[in-house]
Amino acid sequence: MSIQNQTIVKEITPNVIRNAMDYARYRSITDALLEENKTTGDNHSEAMIAYTKMNVHRMKRLDKQTKLSDELRDAISDLDREMIWLVLTEAWCGDAAQIVPVFEKVAEETGLITTKYILRDEHQDIMDRFLQNGRSRSIPKLICLDPESLEVLADWGPRPTEAQELYDSLRDRDDLEMMEVAERLHKWYADDRTESTQRELAEMIQGVSGI
Repeated sequence: MSIQNQTIVKEITPNVIRNAMDYARYRSITDALLEENKTTGDNHSEAMIAYTKMNVHRMKRLDKQTKLSDELRDAISDLDREMIWLVLTEAWCGDAAQIVPVFEKVAEETGLITTKYILRDEHQDIMDRFLQNGRSRSIPKLICLDPESLEVLADWGPRPTEAQELYDSLRDRDDLEMMEVAERLHKWYADDRTESTQRELAEMIQGVSGI
């Protein structure tokens, strides 16, 4: 997570915000594509369709089960400014499925945060301003914006710090296939129960409040 200081990303225009999806639209588009045996983006392989179907189940579960921590509720209650949370995502992304429902729970808690969703592969100019370690187009990516000026107040993602460290350590191993890396990462998410995501979002909100 990083806190920005009066930074304007020229690719994030009012038109981008107007055309962005809300969460319900993002979910409905995902469902409609699955009915056509497709997902977001250009890769409609069996594997990508399978990932997307699994992600729909994950999001439905997290929509129902996620409860905000006291720490995050306190951060939200102290928030003293409006924000747009612009999220780069894709329906096939497992990390996004584990995280975006938490964004929505935060937005539901306050009238000061509006979530907007855009697809990474349709907005690579924006994605390339927020690369993971300066090289990877990793999602989900949350960009916190001032609603009037579209200044970037902070950004977060693609994963909680502990999950990112786990992922990096697993990817460095020659004895693991990508499927096993993904399985171990999703087990971490299941065991963590969104606690790390919520803690880091609380820290981010506290950092931008009052800027």
